[in-house]
Amino acid sequence: MDSLILLMPVAMLMGLIALVGFLWALRSGQYEDLDGAASRILFDDLPNKKDPLP
Repeated sequence: MDSLILLMPVAMLMGLIALVGFLWALRSGQYEDLDGAASRILFDDLPNKKDPLP
């Protein structure tokens, strides 16, 4: 029971930090373009002019 006195505030602090991080990511636009990354993987990158042709 003595360990709960320490573990409960630590767990609540970690949950609060996770909530603040999620809200920060939500407000900074991390979740706005969910389909862009999924479709971007289907297209090849354009070759750089510095790279030699294979």
